[in-house]
Amino acid sequence: MTTHPTLKMQLAADGIVVAPGIYDSLGAVLVEQAGFHAAYLSGASIAYTRFGGPDIGLVGMSEVAATLSAIKERVDLPVIVDADTGYGNALNVRRTVRLFERNGANAIQLEDQTLPKRCGHLTGKTLVEAAEMVGKIKAAVDARRSDDTLIIARTDAIAVEGLEAALERGDRYADAGADVLFVEAPRDEAGMRRIVERFGGRLPLLANMVEGGMTPLASAEKLEELGYSIVIFPGGLVRAVAHAASAYFASLKQNGSNQPFRDRMLDFTELNDLLGTEEMLALGASYDSRNFADAKDDDA
Repeated sequence: MTTHPTLKMQLAADGIVVAPGIYDSLGAVLVEQAGFHAAYLSGASIAYTRFGGPDIGLVGMSEVAATLSAIKERVDLPVIVDADTGYGNALNVRRTVRLFERNGANAIQLEDQTLPKRCGHLTGKTLVEAAEMVGKIKAAVDARRSDDTLIIARTDAIAVEGLEAALERGDRYADAGADVLFVEAPRDEAGMRRIVERFGGRLPLLANMVEGGMTPLASAEKLEELGYSIVIFPGGLVRAVAHAASAYFASLKQNGSNQPFRDRMLDFTELNDLLGTEEMLALGASYDSRNFADAKDDDA
């Protein structure tokens, strides 16, 4: 496993942290092999891929925790985990933070929507009172075991109450102890600049790039220039995979063979190389009982 600097260390260094979205261990391996040093475990992407459903609050705490555990068994990549609303009140938040941290979360994101929540770029969202969210943030900070586990506070207030209200909520969440602030779905660059003017230098800011979403797309370089410290691309992998898979199935249906699609696929050997199959088999062989039987015979 490759060793990466902690997310806290990355935020203290120069340059924006780029965290591609993932939903399983294969995605984590691909992110790491591409040279990234962080990933974002997206609740929306788990909903899309595991259940074939939309991001409307149907994924539970245990399902995210199990996915996270499998990812961290495979890679040492720092993972930001989407914990939605914390799956309930402040006591639920405490349990969520403890569980996710034990399973390897390096940062845990909580949002101020009511239950059931929905994607930050869908309409029709509703919010809890700011005071309730403050209590959840304090509960999260108190529950974590390590200061290296970051608490990210997200507000969806722009879509519900407007930018000014979102900035006011951001102030309260920062005061409550959030390590990173995520003001979701600003409508334009002017709004993004307002967010940076208000909070830049006070705590790191997270930007969310959603293809076809409410916020204009910008590169990591541009976002760093604006003053953001982290950028996530939570659903990019799902959209890329869904596009490729649709083309693959159409080709297979039309041709009855994978051959026309061959140059857009890994073959058996290439896939096993990516997964490190030979290295795993060699490791298993090092524990083979015959090795220890020979050693016992030598001692005799």
